[in-house]
Amino acid sequence: MPNTELSNLSGQPGDPSASAIPKPIYGISWRALLLGFALIVPNTFWITITEVRWYSMDGTCLPLFVYPIFILFCLTLLNMPMKRLAPRYAFSPAELLMVYIMLVAGTALAGEDMFQNLFGTIGHAAYFARPENQWKTQFFAFLPWFWLVRDPVALKGFYRGGVNPYDPRYWEPFVRPLSLWLLFIGALVGMCMCLNILLRTQWSANERLSFPIIRLPIAMTEDQGAGKSLFTNRVMWAGFAIAALIDLINGMHILYPSLPYLAWIKQYNIGQLFQNRPWSVISGTNLAMYPFAIGLAYFVPLDLSFSCWFFFVARKLFHVYGASIGMDGPGGHGFPDFPQQASGAWIAWGLTLAWALRGQFRRAWRKAFGAAGNDSDPEENSLRRQYKGAFIGLGVGIVILAIFSSYIHMTPWVALLFFTIYFLLALTITRARAELGTPHEIFFVNPRLILVTLFGTRTLGTQNLTDLSVMYWFNRCDRSHPMPNQLEAMRIGEIARVKQSAILKTLAIAFIWGALVVMWANLSVNFHSGATAKNLGFENWVGDESYGHLHNWLSAPTHVDITQLFYMAGGFLLVIFLSYMRSSFLWWPFHPAGYALAVSYAMDYFWFCFFIAWAVKWLIVRFGGMKLYRNAIPFFLGLILGDYVGGSLWSLFGIMMHIRAYKIFI
Repeated sequence: MPNTELSNLSGQPGDPSASAIPKPIYGISWRALLLGFALIVPNTFWITITEVRWYSMDGTCLPLFVYPIFILFCLTLLNMPMKRLAPRYAFSPAELLMVYIMLVAGTALAGEDMFQNLFGTIGHAAYFARPENQWKTQFFAFLPWFWLVRDPVALKGFYRGGVNPYDPRYWEPFVRPLSLWLLFIGALVGMCMCLNILLRTQWSANERLSFPIIRLPIAMTEDQGAGKSLFTNRVMWAGFAIAALIDLINGMHILYPSLPYLAWIKQYNIGQLFQNRPWSVISGTNLAMYPFAIGLAYFVPLDLSFSCWFFFVARKLFHVYGASIGMDGPGGHGFPDFPQQASGAWIAWGLTLAWALRGQFRRAWRKAFGAAGNDSDPEENSLRRQYKGAFIGLGVGIVILAIFSSYIHMTPWVALLFFTIYFLLALTITRARAELGTPHEIFFVNPRLILVTLFGTRTLGTQNLTDLSVMYWFNRCDRSHPMPNQLEAMRIGEIARVKQSAILKTLAIAFIWGALVVMWANLSVNFHSGATAKNLGFENWVGDESYGHLHNWLSAPTHVDITQLFYMAGGFLLVIFLSYMRSSFLWWPFHPAGYALAVSYAMDYFWFCFFIAWAVKWLIVRFGGMKLYRNAIPFFLGLILGDYVGGSLWSLFGIMMHIRAYKIFI
């Protein structure tokens, strides 16, 4: 029987966001669980080899991870003949999606801005301290060494490589700090899961958000009946072929430079066209036409895709205007202060989301701890238990974070603000993914920068600044943030009719196993090749940012910069204004999220892709209506899939040949 809910997401009649959530009928599939367990190992090692050793694909920087999609693609193709030859042993769509969920959970931990970053900082302070940088005298006495590695033998092996990864002399000094980080990050990830449990019903069932990121994996695994699927759709294969051909042409050029190259596909610097002031201030502006990004942006609402590229262009013109009146010089005090604008915008967006959820949290509390009533529905009873467990889990997580904060001597009010901002940004990123499906590399926005802007380095003091710098690695850009991936897994479970309790258990198991595998993979690769010896993608810059900025702040302490506060307040008020106008007037063309994304680095790589997708989608809807829009969906899914498969094959080719192969992104 075809799964009508799955069919909706791949372009069949009906609106997936308006469909009622079907009753769950599937629990944990043990063979799917075991397959997911097994595949997490090669998937994690593939990520680590590709991104740490060879830096040949930034597959974890994207909202839709590359590696799990490619593995799901292979599993689905292998499953097709099984359906005909041995249907009893073939995997169901729900089982394939359970495997995919486990792979995504493991990928989020292995990716950039999660444990990759940790290994870029865990030994950085001790190994790179020199008399000339004065780190030892400035902040070594304030470092929480229980979280860090300072053993000289282990660090020499880690950074220079060429040692046996299984020699206890090298890996034993990493065990204690990694175990404590695992407990700390486990508390954060667990609290994110608790928040998702509490808000899932509101965003998924009540507001019926579209969850664009899950469209492709759902479409890949669905069975429409009568032998039809996404892989029998010629329109999908047309999009697939275009993207794959682009990857083939550009990939061959990397191997043989005399062959043609499609330069506009990746980061093409159009800023070189502007050599004279004031236009020269945008000389670093790049243009790209990534097939996967155009495919993803097709599913973004028109008002948001328009707002993303419009505000990015406006941001550049604002910079040009400032240069024309001399504001970009020393007297400009950091003009145009985009990090501060972005911080204000994201805080405003997060606060509006939190305020809108207050009713849902009250209802969840009453259901969890109110009178049980006469509920005879097993799902309602399960939901009651989940809500109760979520509130208890949040309480336990707060206690764990408080203990760690006290142990590192962080001032209580700084710790409270830091974690409040962290979870506020987590909530906002999750909403961006669930409603809009956009990239969210918010490099300009992180709790450390926000606190420095609000209070200045003198008020925060050396101890707090040091603690914030040690914790910088997991909130640097938030590209692999676990919270949106968790909520998308829950939504996949709803669509595939898998019990939420099974999804939650699967996520918990995947986190524990995935974290252990990630630590093994990173230690193994770095001990073998050397973090700074042969590894091309080792994130040494995360350590530089963590301790380099700390050094600068301690060398030249600052008070609050009123100009920066002004720009932060401006970003905050602009998002409030845009939110008000959008909720009050149907004709209002600007989405507040577009401004927040455009000024926070998330659009720097993708703005032109959003422009192309917006223009194409507008023309399709304007002249072909919703029927043509739905019929075109497989083509754009094919663009994503073809680009991901092409990029994955080049990545595997590079690993086998021990070379840095073509990257589909950056």
